[in-house]
Amino acid sequence: METQAAQRRSGEGPSRSLSERAYQHIRGDILRGRLAVGTVVGESALAEELGISKTPVRQALQLLRGEGLLQVGARRQLVVRGFSPEHRQEIVDVRQALEALAVRGAAERMTLDDIDHLRLLLIRQKRAADAEREDDFIELDEEFHLRMAAGAAMPVVERLLRQLRGFVRVMHIGTTRPRGYLTHVLAEHTEIVDALEARDSEQAAEALREHLRRSDY
Repeated sequence: METQAAQRRSGEGPSRSLSERAYQHIRGDILRGRLAVGTVVGESALAEELGISKTPVRQALQLLRGEGLLQVGARRQLVVRGFSPEHRQEIVDVRQALEALAVRGAAERMTLDDIDHLRLLLIRQKRAADAEREDDFIELDEEFHLRMAAGAAMPVVERLLRQLRGFVRVMHIGTTRPRGYLTHVLAEHTEIVDALEARDSEQAAEALREHLRRSDY
């Protein structure tokens, strides 16, 4: 069994797990709109809600501030960040450029096991779409796109895309989508995976470009 000293040396252990739990909880609430843009996010209330001390909550909040999902408000409190129209377009443009790099790299370097994992994500997305569980579908959508960057062996691109996709999700909270929209997204994802499996980088990039042109998250 790993000792507490070894856990501290590796950066793991109780403190890290609590801060990670707080981070995932707060980030999820922001991305699902439970914490609206402009909402003050306080340490004490969150610590009480999660049943933990303020220290891991403070660590989680600083991570989210570093990612840009939180910012310092007028009264020096942390608030959920909003985005101006100019910033929104910049985010979309940068995301498209990074995703194009990722999908081309994935077509060249992604393993068959990674492609099988993408197929599994498609199955899970179909279940979410059939059950009209949009929040779950979008969570899987994020995993799908980040998995391509991981499969391309591009950790910097993966990290940047995770941040940008968080921004995009906040930007589109409250969007009303037509019935059947999720099924269309799933079909576009399938085209991308088919191209990756065929090792056709041009077709994969074109399928992704069309997907991002139609997609709003």
